[in-house]
Amino acid sequence: MDKKDTNGKDSHEFFADDDFALFRDAVKGVKKFHQDTIIQQPIRNQKQKEIRRQAREATDNDFYFSDEFTPVLNTDGPMRYAREDVSKYEVKRLRRGVYAPEVFLDLHGMTQNEAKRELGAMIAYCIKQSEVCACVQHGIGKHILKQKVPLWLAQHPDVMAFHQAPLEFGGHGALLVLLNVPDK
Repeated sequence: MDKKDTNGKDSHEFFADDDFALFRDAVKGVKKFHQDTIIQQPIRNQKQKEIRRQAREATDNDFYFSDEFTPVLNTDGPMRYAREDVSKYEVKRLRRGVYAPEVFLDLHGMTQNEAKRELGAMIAYCIKQSEVCACVQHGIGKHILKQKVPLWLAQHPDVMAFHQAPLEFGGHGALLVLLNVPDK
């Protein structure tokens, strides 16, 4: 049961009024501050921003490369591949050197994860720069990247075809990649 004070107020109202009175006494004579602080926006480094964007694009392109999925590739003769909607004549033109690579990617000494990331970054770069042909030098070594790179390339939707590179571009240790570059 609430107790009433002499003015007829409940005791909790009395204490609340008392708290406000104490607060008013404590802040008596205080003046409001004028906000004169200048807030500067952080300096954004364009190079760092571009590096972050490129890293994000490379990891986005990693999405296309799976080690679980194995596309069916022709194992007779040199390594080659063409999407179903691409003419076999394009692969022949790639083999003959009609398409000269504008971009070269050397994967020597990289781990599989590094190679996937760099391959994704190269494809993103080629699409952005409208480069139609690229050369991926995977090397021969222990045949790990030599076997994995064609499997990864066949999974990417922007790769139209690839063929083992001629000797001047790396021969057995490289692939020429034909990319589907959209018209801008």
